[in-house]
Amino acid sequence: MTFFLNGAFEPDAAQLAKLAARGVAIERTPVRAVSGTAEVTLQDGRTQSLDGLFVLSRLHSASPLAEALGCAFEEGPMGRYIRTDMTKATSIPGVYAAGDAARMAGSVAFAVADGAMAGAAAHQSLVFGLPLAA
Repeated sequence: MTFFLNGAFEPDAAQLAKLAARGVAIERTPVRAVSGTAEVTLQDGRTQSLDGLFVLSRLHSASPLAEALGCAFEEGPMGRYIRTDMTKATSIPGVYAAGDAARMAGSVAFAVADGAMAGAAAHQSLVFGLPLAA
């Protein structure tokens, strides 16, 4: 098993020891390309053919609307996402965000739950003129 760090993460001494105990090889050379079924080409030209490969992709919002409205963003391991509070309210009063745009989790279950929370908070705000949480 190989852990390709790709410049995104550097394990500390304790983590390195745990990985070594599990027989995990650490590869610090950046990845140039992934091709085929699971073939990794490194920046130095070496190629490793693997039986399988898990990757963490960088994601981005498909819409420029939140940025155009002036919503604050956070930077996470998968990319930028809209900063929200627990009711899914953004930094702009009256604007709510839910799902992957506000969490970058890639999870339908989380997106549905976030949407329900954002809808309830927006309704509370519209009907009573108050935020859901004080």
